[in-house]
Amino acid sequence: MKSTKTDAPVLRRATGSDAAEAAGVWLRSYAAALPDVRRAHTDDEVGAWFRELLVPHRETWVAAAGDAVVAVMVLDGGELDQLYVDPPWRGRGVGDRLVDLAKRRRPDGLELWTFQVNAPARRFYERHGFVAAEHTDGARNEEREPDVRYAWHPETS
Repeated sequence: MKSTKTDAPVLRRATGSDAAEAAGVWLRSYAAALPDVRRAHTDDEVGAWFRELLVPHRETWVAAAGDAVVAVMVLDGGELDQLYVDPPWRGRGVGDRLVDLAKRRRPDGLELWTFQVNAPARRFYERHGFVAAEHTDGARNEEREPDVRYAWHPETS
């Protein structure tokens, strides 16, 4: 039975069987959020990346509503490497819950990159206490798109 948008998402570690759905979330979210940014890899390459690298070798989390993956997050050391929410699930707190999980998993701090043109993502991360630490011209990323590195450090008491 397919899930509906009313199911409450459960956060859990991704398994091999989640890789294809997680890649689908990434592809749909990227297309919706960044329609004018060149993708550096084909759909098949993104699927292989999730199947062969991210899910088995990185700390990959999914938000699952019923039997459907609706969001994906990848932690790689101190980097929040990927955070994508399926477009119908945006604005429903799933991303907030994943960022909170990332902060619990990396209590000493996190860094991440996002594209400068992605204003909604930038506002989202800033709302969660991330601060812009570096702006680049995009020469170091595959898309050749200007980006920004954000950092979050827990407040000291």
